[in-house]
Amino acid sequence: MNAGEIVTGHLVDAVGSTPAKASVTFLGLEPVDILRFVDGEDVVFASVGCSRHPMTDPTAMVADTEAGPRAEVVARMRASDPLTGLHRALAMVAAAPAVEGLILVPDALIDLSEPLWTGSSCTAILLEPDAIDDCVLPVPAEPVRFLRAVPITANEAAWVRLKGAAALRELWAESAIDVTDPHRGAAPLQ
Repeated sequence: MNAGEIVTGHLVDAVGSTPAKASVTFLGLEPVDILRFVDGEDVVFASVGCSRHPMTDPTAMVADTEAGPRAEVVARMRASDPLTGLHRALAMVAAAPAVEGLILVPDALIDLSEPLWTGSSCTAILLEPDAIDDCVLPVPAEPVRFLRAVPITANEAAWVRLKGAAALRELWAESAIDVTDPHRGAAPLQ
């Protein structure tokens, strides 16, 4: 069984439903699958493909093909809209370690500079730990960590650069911002 099959099985067990699947291919890379689960009134998108290989420092002289952190991205949204294009945005984030040498970690800000789905005011993603437990892969591979991709607006991305991710999360809490609402506006920045 390969890493993709193990991660897919882990996600199906964690979310508890059968997903729809879309594959996104980038020139020179293996396809990234995006699974779409309906979970009650919510929809959960999850990448499968980022964790095929460990994320490595692009400045390292030799890349270790086995050891190193592995991750997949998860987006949790209310299922009020079709969210057309969100699967592609998540695939771009999942491909960033292979394309740009980016290591996905909590509080990372990834600015895609375009709407994450049709009609969205969000153009960037802020990563944080997701509720899905790590997925254990055969040794020597490290477990796959699931990072929640929270859609944010351009102004919120600027706030994160200026004040940090924790300050934005505090502002969301103070303003009762529901980050799963596809129609939400930006937090009132002070």
